[in-house]
Amino acid sequence: MEFEIRLSGSVEVRVDGRAMPLGPTKSRAALAALAWDAGRSVSVDSLVHRIWDDHPPATARETLHTHISRVRRALRTADPDAPVITSRTNSYVLHVDPDRVDLRAYTSCVEQARALKGSDDDAALQLLERADAHRYGEPLAGISGSWPDHLRATVGETTLIAAMTRAELLMNAQKFTEAVPVLAPLVSEHPVDEALVGLLAVALHGGGRTAEATKLLQRTRQRVIRDIGLDGGRRLHRIQEGILAGTPAGALHGQDPRRRPVIRPARRSVPDNLPRDVPWIGRREEIRRLTSALCEGGGESGAVVTVEGMGGVGKTALAVHLGYEVADRYPDGRCFVRLGGHAALGTAGAPDRALTTLLRVLGPEGRELPQDTEELTAMWRSLARERRMLVILDDAVCSEQVRQLLPGTSPTAVVVTSRRRLTGLPGARPVSLDVLPPADAIALFERRLGAGGRSEAEEIAEIVRICGHLPLAVEIAASRLLARSSWTAADLLRQLSAGAGGLDELRDGERTLEHVFALSYRALNAEQQLVFRRISLHTGMEFGPHAVAALTGLSLAATERALEQLLTQHLISEPAPHRFTLHDLLRTYARSLSDAEGTESRAATARLASFYMGAADRADRLVHRYRSRTSLDADNLITLPQINDVHTAEQWLLTESGNLSDTLEWITRYGSERQLALSVHVLMGLLYMRGHLATSESLLRRAVDHWAATGDDGARARALLDLAVARIHHSRYEEAISVAGEARKLARALGDAELEIECVDQMCISLWQAGQYGAIKSLQEGILDSLLQTGNVLQIARSYNILGVTHLHLSDIESARDYFDSALRQFTAIDHERGIFSTLNNMAELATRTGDPEGAERAYRKAICLALRRSDKRELATLRMNLANALIDLGKADEALALSQHSLDFFRGVGDRRREAIALNRIGRAHRTAGRSEQAIPLHIAALALARRIHAAGEVVDAAHDAALAHMDTGRAAQALAYAKESLQMSMRIGAHAEAARASRTLTALRAIPRTTAG
Repeated sequence: MEFEIRLSGSVEVRVDGRAMPLGPTKSRAALAALAWDAGRSVSVDSLVHRIWDDHPPATARETLHTHISRVRRALRTADPDAPVITSRTNSYVLHVDPDRVDLRAYTSCVEQARALKGSDDDAALQLLERADAHRYGEPLAGISGSWPDHLRATVGETTLIAAMTRAELLMNAQKFTEAVPVLAPLVSEHPVDEALVGLLAVALHGGGRTAEATKLLQRTRQRVIRDIGLDGGRRLHRIQEGILAGTPAGALHGQDPRRRPVIRPARRSVPDNLPRDVPWIGRREEIRRLTSALCEGGGESGAVVTVEGMGGVGKTALAVHLGYEVADRYPDGRCFVRLGGHAALGTAGAPDRALTTLLRVLGPEGRELPQDTEELTAMWRSLARERRMLVILDDAVCSEQVRQLLPGTSPTAVVVTSRRRLTGLPGARPVSLDVLPPADAIALFERRLGAGGRSEAEEIAEIVRICGHLPLAVEIAASRLLARSSWTAADLLRQLSAGAGGLDELRDGERTLEHVFALSYRALNAEQQLVFRRISLHTGMEFGPHAVAALTGLSLAATERALEQLLTQHLISEPAPHRFTLHDLLRTYARSLSDAEGTESRAATARLASFYMGAADRADRLVHRYRSRTSLDADNLITLPQINDVHTAEQWLLTESGNLSDTLEWITRYGSERQLALSVHVLMGLLYMRGHLATSESLLRRAVDHWAATGDDGARARALLDLAVARIHHSRYEEAISVAGEARKLARALGDAELEIECVDQMCISLWQAGQYGAIKSLQEGILDSLLQTGNVLQIARSYNILGVTHLHLSDIESARDYFDSALRQFTAIDHERGIFSTLNNMAELATRTGDPEGAERAYRKAICLALRRSDKRELATLRMNLANALIDLGKADEALALSQHSLDFFRGVGDRRREAIALNRIGRAHRTAGRSEQAIPLHIAALALARRIHAAGEVVDAAHDAALAHMDTGRAAQALAYAKESLQMSMRIGAHAEAARASRTLTALRAIPRTTAG
C-alpha cells in the first residue's frame, strides 16, 4: 500500500490516494509537528509550543498525549503496517521515512537538484519536476500559530530556491523564454529581491522582451533606493547598463556586465572626419582599458595608445567607436587618417599623404600646404600644440611611420591601429584584440541581420563558430545571408560546411577573407612564409618552437626568429610564454598554401610525430623511472627540448598532453604498426593520467599483436604490462592478473629480472584491488630477496611500500610500520619525491587505522608540502582530499570542507569525473560527521550518480555506503537499506573485502530496525 503524510494543503494521512480522518485541528497540528521532524526526537516542550504557541492550556501535557493517541489510532486505522509513534523521556518520535512526508521529500529533491547543478543539469531539472509533485497547496492549511507560520516561511524560501535553481538551469541552456514564467510570479511576491529581479530581467532580455526588462529594473531600483538609500540597487543598475549596451543575455547571465561610458550630449561643431559608428557589440574590457589609457594622458602631453590584432579582428571599428565614446573629452576635434599598412608597399609608408589629410581636416584657411615632409610635420605640430583633439591613425605599417605623425608636445591624444606590434613607440599603451567571445559574435551576426532575420539559434551559433568568432568573418557571413533573400541561416550553414567550405565561402561580393589574409602573408619573407605554412600542419591547436622546427627543418634559432615576426604581425598569438596558437581561419588559409607542397608537407608531419614521441620518451623515462622500456627508433635530425630533471619532465608532459594525444591519433591513422606500438607504449602514463585508457585498449591490443608477429618478446611483454594497466583501470582484475602473468613468463624466458619485477608489481596491484593480500605478500617477499642482491634502491623502496600496504590490510600493524619506515628511508636516499609522498600517504592511512588522527594529519601535510613542488596538481588535490578525512576525525570540519571543495573545483575544472565523485562524497561525509546529514544526502547521491555514470566501481561502493548512513541518520531506513545492499554487492563483485564487511555491518544495523519504523 502507498502511504503518505501530507503537510501541504490540509494535513492528511493518505493510503493509496485516499485521505484518512485525523480528528480536530490540534490533532492534525500534532501530526504535522512530528512529521516535519520524521525520524527525530521532538521534545514535549517543542510540541506544546508548535501546537499552542506561548499560551498553552494548564493541562497541555495531558492534552498533547490525547492528541498523540488520536493520531496513533488514525495511523493504525489507515494501515496496520503504518509508522508508529514512540515515546521517550520527555519526547516523541514518529518513525517514518522522511520521504513519505511530502514537504520533507520536496525539500530533499530541491537540495539534491542544487547539488547536481553544474554536474548534471538534466538530472537536476528532473529532480525539480519530482519536487513539484510533492506540493499540493499552502503548508498546514487551516492551522494558525507562530510555528505553522515559520514552517510556511521555510517552505517558501525553499520554493524560491527551487524556482531560481530551475531558472538558472534553463538559462544555462539558453532557454530564457521558459525561465520567465518560473520567475515572474515570485517577483510579485518578492518585489525587492535584487537577485531574483536580476534573473527575471536577464530572462526577459534573452526572450526578446528587453523593454519589459528595463522597466522592471527601473521600477525595482527606484523602490530599493527609496527603501534602503542611494547605495541600493547597484546590482540591478549594472544589469541595466549591460542590457542598454546590447550585451547578450547569455553574457549577462552569471556575471555582472561592466559599466559602459555614459552617452554624451550633443556638442558644438568641430573638425571631425570620423567614419560612421555602428551599433556596438561587446569589447567592454578593451574599451575600458583604452579609455583608462587615454585618461592617463591629458595635461601637457596627450596619450598614445595602440590597438593591435590580426586582419579582420575589428581594430578600426573599435577605434572609431572609442572616438565617439570619448568625444566630449576632446573639444577641438577628431581626425581619422588611413595609413594603408596593407596597401602596396610603394605608398603605405609615406607620411606626406597622412600629414596632408590631418592638415586638411584642421582646415588652415588661406594657407597653401607645403610639399616638403619636414615642413608638413612642422605645420601639423604647430596647429596641434594648443588643441585637445583625438587622432586615429588607422592601419599603421611600422613604428617609424607613426613617429613622424605624432603631434609632439600637445594635449592631442593618438590612437593607432595596426596588424603589427608597434614596439618602437616609447610610452605607447598597447591593447591587443582577440576574436569575440561566442555570445558577442552571435549578437553581432543577429544585429547585422536585423529584426527580420531568418535564423535559428543553433544554426547561428554554428555559423559564427565556423567564422572563428572573427568580426570581419561574421560580418561577411551575415552580409552574404542578407544578399540572398531566399536563403535561411540553415542554407548558409550548409554552404559553409559543404566541400571546401569555410574560408572559400566567406565572401559577400565585395570582400573576401582570403584576400585580407593574403595581404599579411605577402608581407613576410621566404623563411617566415615557410613557418606560417608549416604550422598549419601541426596536429594540435597550441605548439612550441621545437615542434615548429621539426615541421620546417630549420634550426631552433631560425624558427624562433620567424615565430617572433609572425607574432609581431599578429599572424599567431602567444597565450603563454613560448606557446603559440593560430586562428582557425588563418590555419585554413595556411593549410591551403601548405597542401600545394605535396610530399614535403607529408614528410613534415611525419617529423612532427617523431619529435613528439622522442620528447615524450625522454620525459617519461624521468617521471616513471621504474618502467622497463622498449627503445624508440632514433632520429638524430630532430632537436629535442632540454628535459633533464623530473620537474621539467612533468611540466613538459602536462603542457604537451593535448598535442601528444593528437599525435597518437595521427599515428593511429597514418603511421606504421611499429610506430603505433612504440607510441602507445611511450604514452601509457599520459593515457592513464588523462583517463583515455578506455578508448586506447584496442591500440594496446594491437601493440601486443604487432610484437608477437615480429617475434620481439621483450617488447611484447612490456606491451602486455601496458594492457594490464588498462584492465586494472576498468576493474577487470582477473584479466589484468592473467595478462601480467603472461608477461612475467616472457620476462623469465628472456632472463630479464628488471622486467619480471615490474610484471610482479602489476600483478600485485590487481591482487590488492581483489583483496588477495596473502598472494601479494608472497610475491613481494619473493622478489625482495632478489632485489636486495641487485641493490636496485628504487625497486627495493617500491617493494617495501607495497608490502607495507599489504600488511596494513592484513592488520599486521607493526610489520606495516616497519616496511613503511624502510620504504621512506630508501626513497629519501635517492630523492624520489613521488615515492616519498606516496609512502607518507600510506603512513597517514596507518595512523588513521590505529586511532592517531594527529599523526595522520602530520603525514598528510608533509606529503602535501612535497606535492606542492611538483607539477601534477591531481596528486596534490588527491592528498588534500585524504587530509580532509583526517581533519574530520579531529573535528576540524571547516578546513576539511574547504580542502574538499578546493579539490572538487579542481577536478571539475580538468574534467576528472572519478575524482569529482570522490570529492563530492568527501564533502557529504564532512557534513554528516558534523551532524548535518540532511545536507550530506544530496552530495552523496550526486557522487553516486556520477560514479555510476562513469562506471567507477570503487567510488560506487563508498558513495552508496555513505548515502546509506546519511539516510539512516535521517530516518529513511528503506532507502538506506537499498544503498547498503548496492555497496555490499559492488564490494563483493570487485573483491573489496573490508568494504563488504563494512556494508554487512550497516545492513545488520538496518535490519534490526522494526519494519513499521521504516515507513
